[in-house]
Amino acid sequence: MSPALRLQTENTTVQRLRITIRGAVQGVGFRPFVYKLARALGLTGWVNNSSQGVFIEVEGDSENLSQFILRLNEEKPPRSSIHSLESSFLDPLQFEKFEIRESDDSGEKTAIVLPDIAVCSDCLAELADSMDRRYQYPFINCTNCGPRFSIIESLPYDRSNTTMRAFEMCDECRTEFVDPANRRFHAQPNACPRCGPAIEFCKADGGMITRHHDALLAAAQSIRDGKILAFKGLGGFHLIADARSDAAVDELRRRKRREEKPFALMFPSLESVRTECEVTELGKDCWNHPRLRSFYFKKRKYGNQRSRNMYRPATLISERCCHTHRFIIY
Repeated sequence: MSPALRLQTENTTVQRLRITIRGAVQGVGFRPFVYKLARALGLTGWVNNSSQGVFIEVEGDSENLSQFILRLNEEKPPRSSIHSLESSFLDPLQFEKFEIRESDDSGEKTAIVLPDIAVCSDCLAELADSMDRRYQYPFINCTNCGPRFSIIESLPYDRSNTTMRAFEMCDECRTEFVDPANRRFHAQPNACPRCGPAIEFCKADGGMITRHHDALLAAAQSIRDGKILAFKGLGGFHLIADARSDAAVDELRRRKRREEKPFALMFPSLESVRTECEVTELGKDCWNHPRLRSFYFKKRKYGNQRSRNMYRPATLISERCCHTHRFIIY
């Protein structure tokens, strides 16, 4: 243990500890975690994002400061990763409370930006709940999931430094954002149908046909009708065709000049994957991984045979859908 962490537990006077944490600690709910931990231990001070990671100054008695340091690493958010933790003692300043301060954008930008994180189970439950205000809202997210790398433009990771700065949070979203007990406490992409981005269904020339949930229904119908859909998501375009339609897949192959290379197939669940593929324990773990989008599975010899030419050669890619923005008919 370093001298800075060798706290004298018999000393009950207030001490101030300055901590610098580097690693994957932005966009993972680390500041809300630090805030709740400090409050639970009766400590005062502050935490903020910086261009290098996370800065913390915390005051309290040595026993609680020891617990704070230990629990920072033991109880950190599951998506986070601490690469280094530096600490030093300073004279106390008698902070009155613990707070999340504005980010510091000075210095070299070395903080790690996480990739987009797959939708969590809590958000999926809200997405399917007809009584929830985010029912069927495709841009649903929280501190534990949603876009990260695809929306960030500069460090530190704050809403003002992302493409979400164009969308001002409504009163309800703002209440969630500032509530320490809420799952969306300081979730930078926080949004809802009232204040956030919406999906659009457009013609090939860019002219909008419809928006919101009607856009999703129109997009699905166009795929059923054998059309090729350009699916503009956070990180680029996906071209989608009905895997059951040989004519649609042939046309997609012709346009892509992709005679043999297999296309990715999208499945709604792991159970549906098993009807077409052999799923190992490793494959199951990959499917449930929050950061993985596409996986290779071995095709079953006698599957449902959706389309004769979707998977050539005999490997199959399974892909989970992510948040979307615009659909365009080709």
